[in-house]
Amino acid sequence: MARVLITGGAGFLGSHLCDRFIDDGHEVICIDNLITGTCDNIAHLFGNPKFKFIRHDVTEYLYVAGPLHYILHFASPASPIDYLELPIQTLKVGAMGTHKVLGLAKDKGARFLLASTSEVYGDPLIHPQPESYWGNVNPIGPRGVYDEAKRFAEALVMAYHRVHKMDTRIARIFNTYGPRMRPYDGRVVSNFITQALKGEPMTVYGDGSQTRSFCYVDDLIEAITRLLFSKETEPVNLGNPNEMSVLELATLVRELVKGTCGIEVQPLPVDDPKVRQPDISRARTILGWEPKVALREGLARTIEYFRGKA
Repeated sequence: MARVLITGGAGFLGSHLCDRFIDDGHEVICIDNLITGTCDNIAHLFGNPKFKFIRHDVTEYLYVAGPLHYILHFASPASPIDYLELPIQTLKVGAMGTHKVLGLAKDKGARFLLASTSEVYGDPLIHPQPESYWGNVNPIGPRGVYDEAKRFAEALVMAYHRVHKMDTRIARIFNTYGPRMRPYDGRVVSNFITQALKGEPMTVYGDGSQTRSFCYVDDLIEAITRLLFSKETEPVNLGNPNEMSVLELATLVRELVKGTCGIEVQPLPVDDPKVRQPDISRARTILGWEPKVALREGLARTIEYFRGKA
């Protein structure tokens, strides 16, 4: 049994990680300031002797008593609405927060995993995106606060790895969906499902030809766990390589909801990526991993979750 610290543990991905490590027999300490996370995601763990929740902002002084074996740093606003409304907090948690949590990992001798993002590639000029691609990011655009926060966080992790010989991992996470997404978080999957269930027009930005690749949360949690326990210290893309247009996604969600809602077209947001598809060759080779849950199946599960929240 290990002691595992998960920052952002009350968020979408963080809460699923709390479940995974509890189920695997470990002790989990969840830290979250609840700026975008919610205790609803971890309420079922309260009272479990292997689980502890600490409400705290990791950009502030961070102390955790006792040993820590693994630290997974998932604290950050991560949806377009969140980081556009919270630009300074997004930058601070990517820079100062990562610095504080790395310091804790160094002090405890803990293995550290950073939740990075496909957004480090910006609006990519290479397709699909391999880990060797350096990206095409506008640092002063409205999305730049998230992109650059994660790019800086990656640089900081690698600096600690090289200078302090720390045991680190970097997961570049592509679009992920599933239960515990917030209905109004601004992500395309949650937007479409929420609108379709209400019978409202589904909002498509631009002409809907921009592409995304959607990975079900269970698949991603498995990938993160395998990466943590691997020996790989370079960044690894984690996502589903099956690419589709946003308009195709809208059509599929409407079909699964059995809705008749129309499509509402709005202008494409500034710096919105035109394509997004991971090259997961390294994940296949190093981790022996690839997604298993088909989009239709994963969406059906996610829709049922959203129905239960209505």
